[in-house]
Amino acid sequence: MKSNILFIEDDRDMRQLVARSLKHAGFEVQLAEDGVKGQALAMQSIPNLIILDLMLPLVDGLTLCQRLRRDSRTSQVPILMLTALASTKDKVGGFNSGADDYLTKPFELDELLARVKVLLRRSDHSPFSAKNTEILSFGPLTLIPERFEAIWFDKPVRLTHLEFELLHCLLQRHGQTVAPSLILKDVWGYDPGDDIETIRVHIRHLRTKLEPNPRKPTYIKTVYGAGYCLELPGDSAAVERYRNELALAQEASTESANNGANNKTAPSSGFSAAPTRSGG
Repeated sequence: MKSNILFIEDDRDMRQLVARSLKHAGFEVQLAEDGVKGQALAMQSIPNLIILDLMLPLVDGLTLCQRLRRDSRTSQVPILMLTALASTKDKVGGFNSGADDYLTKPFELDELLARVKVLLRRSDHSPFSAKNTEILSFGPLTLIPERFEAIWFDKPVRLTHLEFELLHCLLQRHGQTVAPSLILKDVWGYDPGDDIETIRVHIRHLRTKLEPNPRKPTYIKTVYGAGYCLELPGDSAAVERYRNELALAQEASTESANNGANNKTAPSSGFSAAPTRSGG
């Protein structure tokens, strides 16, 4: 059965050009020219993949991406952002909104098709073939490919397709430093150059879900100038240490929130802190 792709783009010429290329490659294509129509089509048809422009009328691409990720019907649909906004800040914003990939205009149609195929392969609910060499469990971490889920210290953690692939890549080499170039090739399936910020954003997302204190990671470590290392404890005492770390982090977070609330409600003294100046 053909994969169904929804392309949301306000430029008519771009819509027709990309649609022809996708249809020629064997995909079914739906088109929308603004964010409102794009959201409606996405909810009605639940496509296999969405290609999304950022600068859309009515509802912009970032807002639409966030809405699609919050809705259970479309939360797992791969999203490829296609935009002229090429700065690192724009890319980070796109990934933080829930995009799986980000391609800047102008682009080669062959590269677009390659990325589409990679995203569709990644979203398949059987992402790994049954090989004896695959590591899907070590210490406190077990990966469940059928649900794109991790069992982390006995608790289920829901992951996006991309987060799952990234964690799987690190798990295959746990205890080793994995170079960014290898991560990009293994997870993204192509060589997008030196786009290290792409990896950083998704590493931050993983740390938020797995680390007791994401700002001071214990398990997903940065090896500066070399890459990333997943260090998983193999002893039973690690569970208790993790729970203690998590409790301390939650306690610190609660204390910080309370202090912030107290500061906001503190009564004003009525005096200005600005220094006075004498006349003349």
